[in-house]
Amino acid sequence: MDVDLLITNGLVVDGSGREGREGAVAIKDGRIIGVGDISGAADRTIDAGGHVVAPGFIDIHTHYDLQLFWDPLLSVSPWHGVTSVVSGNCGFGIAPARPEHRDMLLRTLEQVEGMPYATTRAGMGEQWPFVTFPEYLDAVEHRGTAINIGFLFGHSAARFWAMGEAALDRTATADELAVMADLVRGAMEAGALGFSSSNHRAHVGYLGRPVPSRQANLDEYIALVSAMQGTGRGVFATNHGPTMNDGGMGAVMDATGCRISWSGILADEGPEEGGKNAHHAFLAWLDDLCGAGRDLIAQVSPRPFTIQASLARPFMFGHDACEVLHIQVLDEIIDPVSAMTDREMIEHYRQPQVAQRFRDLTSSPGWMGQWERMTVAEHPGRPELTGVPVLELAEKQGVHPADIMLGLSLAGGLATKFAVSYLNVDEEEVSGLLLDPRTRLGLSDAGAHVGDICDACFPTYLLQHWVREKGGIALEHAVHMLTARSAEVYRIADRGLLQPGLAADVVVFDAETVGCLPTRRVTDLPAGGSRLVVDAVGVDHVIVNGTPILEAGRPLVEAAGPLPGHLLRSRAPG
Repeated sequence: MDVDLLITNGLVVDGSGREGREGAVAIKDGRIIGVGDISGAADRTIDAGGHVVAPGFIDIHTHYDLQLFWDPLLSVSPWHGVTSVVSGNCGFGIAPARPEHRDMLLRTLEQVEGMPYATTRAGMGEQWPFVTFPEYLDAVEHRGTAINIGFLFGHSAARFWAMGEAALDRTATADELAVMADLVRGAMEAGALGFSSSNHRAHVGYLGRPVPSRQANLDEYIALVSAMQGTGRGVFATNHGPTMNDGGMGAVMDATGCRISWSGILADEGPEEGGKNAHHAFLAWLDDLCGAGRDLIAQVSPRPFTIQASLARPFMFGHDACEVLHIQVLDEIIDPVSAMTDREMIEHYRQPQVAQRFRDLTSSPGWMGQWERMTVAEHPGRPELTGVPVLELAEKQGVHPADIMLGLSLAGGLATKFAVSYLNVDEEEVSGLLLDPRTRLGLSDAGAHVGDICDACFPTYLLQHWVREKGGIALEHAVHMLTARSAEVYRIADRGLLQPGLAADVVVFDAETVGCLPTRRVTDLPAGGSRLVVDAVGVDHVIVNGTPILEAGRPLVEAAGPLPGHLLRSRAPG
């Protein structure tokens, strides 16, 4: 057999969940042509040396819609074996985009998805290469990406197009709804993988107002999902919130027959009182929704939800975050900050009455539990403080932990960052979510919240922590979760398995060492912006459509050169 690439001597874990077996994988013209006992000539041979050979991993919840224009390598996802991603989640795509609406879109993404405006404005430039959603897909395909990428069509962008700034304030008229329905149909026919929206109470965007999709009523949801379903393509991706929680999600499924990809469930989160393990209420809700043949998939994450934040961007102490955690809300302290300059913020936090109120509001048992989880992430000029618990510093100095946060923040010019793992920390509960047959891995948010989180590393974390260290998930099942199970959510038919005829997306890794390193900050964004990244270990090779793009952490392709990633378009029925 003459092939372009032959991967030999590996433990082939094919993504199906079946037990791995020794063998080889043969690749020609970007596709797998053989798996098993293979011999013959090859242009290149990779000796996997007993390491695992698996399908490329798939991340179904990313926000690379903007980043791909200045970073077509889509770092950091491929570092961790990811070869395909789904972007445009939560209704936050950037197309269609009338020129007069671009700033509203970018400002919305800055607020709700943590994409700095200076970075996105510089990265996109003055001349955007698209206006409509089909033009956006064509622009992405023309520019190229290192890994495969598919897109959901975003509700908020559609509302901006049809309604302008009024999208932030009211429901749509019949004429506006008809315009949006036409946009949905056109997006699906152009190849969108689905239609995405957000009803989440925490999603606040332009000028601190609710994102446009939060103003939609149930009739609008049903009309737009029906437009998607009428094309015979797509999945409705949404989250929980007032409209969806109050019977809305079931009503949409019953009215349209759609599949819903719901993002999602994190341990320790839920609508019931009591905090710890309150996500059980969501699981009961999932039981009800999955009845009567409804097609619902809930996304979960294997990692603790850890955020880095500062008092300059104190969203982690806002109304919605505190409400989820059932702890005292700090809006009266942090609300004024959103309209202040840096100098004004410093003066605000220096006020004795603000410091006293901060102490008072964060002295409850619930809040003390948050202080116990919080560490110093970064402090200018004091690297020795990195990773030190805030409560430890408070106990040493005999002060309230709020005083430590305020003191370090003021000393650091509000550049000091604090890390807190406040959801998905109960590992017994997380294990149950991961192994639930109704769930799929997701929620990485790769490309978003770039200065605050980096969960694009979840595949290597799963393999390191849950497979090797805890032994709670078998290797073959973990690979199945990262590949075929994820591909099936958005009906990506030719990826997720190592089978002849399918696309040659492959990752080779060492099961004994694979994992991820601690988070670090780099300054590599347009306009001098910084972001958090996580490096991988034990990932030997990453191959996309038959082309090696990464070897032992070293990129083999350049952003300016030909890139092997494909645009993942939905397919017409039949």
